[in-house]
Amino acid sequence: MKITRAEVEHVARLARLALQDEELDALTGQMDAILGYVEKLKELDTDGILPTAHAVPMENAFREDVVRDSIGVDKALVNAPEADNGCFRVPRVIE
Repeated sequence: MKITRAEVEHVARLARLALQDEELDALTGQMDAILGYVEKLKELDTDGILPTAHAVPMENAFREDVVRDSIGVDKALVNAPEADNGCFRVPRVIE
């Protein structure tokens, strides 16, 4: 596949990139090389290969949801800057 300098300029304009002539030339060559490599990948025989979302198998990493006793009010408030009647006391944020 061949990408033209005009197409690179168009993409740059859409991305609101102000590129110099040298940068446009360099990007045109680099993007052409990338697209050429993608075309090369199309030559691979992928029959029988299932599409995947991840390169390695992924499983749910969550633990079992088990009901346990809470840590209790006193232990929860031990590091609170301020507490009042078993609650965290925080500065007012809405006037």
